[in-house]
Amino acid sequence: MGNPVVANLVLGCVAVIPLWFLWFFLSNFPLAEIGLTQREPTENDGPLPWLILLVPLLAVLLALWLVINSWARRRNELRTRRYWLSSALIVLFPTFVSIVLVAIL
Repeated sequence: MGNPVVANLVLGCVAVIPLWFLWFFLSNFPLAEIGLTQREPTENDGPLPWLILLVPLLAVLLALWLVINSWARRRNELRTRRYWLSSALIVLFPTFVSIVLVAIL
């Protein structure tokens, strides 16, 4: 594998769907319970189906991110904290772009 930036961007494109699901879950259940958001009116299944969907998706995403970046970190000259912070931000970048595009369009 080549550049860790490219690997994290590709992984970030894959991560858009689980992160959107995570936001939907958070906005409909815990954040709605404390009054920060409003629940989706048609969401009446409860949190269990979302947890059944989210836990495996996020576990696979996290495992892939850790494996790819552990391997790439050894071949990089950045300090450890800077590398992990930048790789996390790069993975989140496609999600931020999709949020901005949805807000604009």
